[in-house]
Amino acid sequence: MTAPQPGDAAPDFTLDGDTGPISLADFKGRKLVLYFYPKDDTPGCTTEGKDFSGQRDAFAAADTDIVGVSRDSVAAHAKFRAKHGLTVGLGADDGAVTEAYGVWGEKSMYGKKYMGIERATFLIDRDGRIARVWHKVKVPGHAAEVLAAATALG
Repeated sequence: MTAPQPGDAAPDFTLDGDTGPISLADFKGRKLVLYFYPKDDTPGCTTEGKDFSGQRDAFAAADTDIVGVSRDSVAAHAKFRAKHGLTVGLGADDGAVTEAYGVWGEKSMYGKKYMGIERATFLIDRDGRIARVWHKVKVPGHAAEVLAAATALG
């Protein structure tokens, strides 16, 4: 997995979202938090989605939008959003975006190897460049840390 690094141009994307298409161009002139998570409606992913949703107003005050990305379907995203009251955008990836951001790869659980999404977050600046990257994210406190970085980015 080769992920874009700070200073790199953010890989362009267009995703099917549960509220309509989502593309990098939609956020031109604004900051964007693009967070990748493994699966809708699992404990860590639910907590992460709720944490980002709970701080959405603070992110908006920092001129920053938030989009979560997984390989779940648009229908699964809509159900996930409704069940947990999520307010962040959710994009359904066919594999192109997780590959472009270098977050798709081999994982291991209980000694079994499989392919999956690494929990990672990219903060993209107003010019469409990667400002900050978090890999192998631990959910507790993560949304607050990303908010601090977005706010500091100005």
